[in-house]
Amino acid sequence: MKINAVIKFKYKNEEYAKIAFESLKPDNIGYIKSFVDDKYLICNLSGDSIGTILSTADDLIFCEMMVERTSELIELYSD
Repeated sequence: MKINAVIKFKYKNEEYAKIAFESLKPDNIGYIKSFVDDKYLICNLSGDSIGTILSTADDLIFCEMMVERTSELIELYSD
């Protein structure tokens, strides 16, 4: 049975969504289909088991948190 899930990240603008998309792209190739829609990064996950989906979602969320924290630091120190 194929299991599908969608994770949607919301950013303050489209530029931040694109930065997150490009930052996460190397980890997502072959596992997650993602795209930017306005200020959202939308990630479509697909797998054969709930365990696979949960593991993939966990990795994705962790990596996105790192992108977000890095972006915040860059913004803080660029002023």
